[in-house]
Amino acid sequence: MFLVDEIQFLAVAEFEALIAALHKTVQRSLPITLVGAGLPQIPRLAGEAKSYAERLFTFPELGRLDELSAGQAIAGPAHHLGVDFHPDALRLVVAKTEGYPFFLQEFGRVLWNHTPASPITAADVHAAQPAVEHELDARFFRVRAGRTTDLELRYLRAMAELGPGSHRASAVAQVLGRTADQLGQIRTRLIDRGLLYTPSYGLAAFTVPQFDRYMRRTHPLPPVARPT
Repeated sequence: MFLVDEIQFLAVAEFEALIAALHKTVQRSLPITLVGAGLPQIPRLAGEAKSYAERLFTFPELGRLDELSAGQAIAGPAHHLGVDFHPDALRLVVAKTEGYPFFLQEFGRVLWNHTPASPITAADVHAAQPAVEHELDARFFRVRAGRTTDLELRYLRAMAELGPGSHRASAVAQVLGRTADQLGQIRTRLIDRGLLYTPSYGLAAFTVPQFDRYMRRTHPLPPVARPT
């Protein structure tokens, strides 16, 4: 078994070669397989590399945890170590993390280190929020933003102004006072870098939740370009 993380960063030629080689192992009934993990654009990239990829692989989506699972992920390990959560506190953590596993991990770590007594309350969660945001900004969001050029960063900040969810290129361009055609290459580069993905035709979204919040709290909105 080959285990490949961040598989979306393979070059096109590398992805083509990998898929073709695995196809031959299937044809020969060899005991070889691949498990790849990465961002939501993997099915599209695989299909573009080799048209038969959709028949060769399955593409299960591992997204955010539902409310019950997210609550268990936080409260279960703590309970085994003698620390409990007030129900309101647990609901608040799940809401603030949106069920995203890494955010749950960070919130749980900060609460564990900074809460003096059990049970953990909603007030404890509110008090921990600034420390959680600081940790995520420094160790998670900033690393991703650091991959960009100034123009790409301006595009991300303009997109963040539109809020969470998927947005049309024309809407982002309007924030910057440009046209979608003028910003098309920037948008494509951000998709290639794994910062954006296209959930459906004509739309783009951030690959990680709450990236829009990070951009709004750490980067000023760039001035609108004046028509020439």
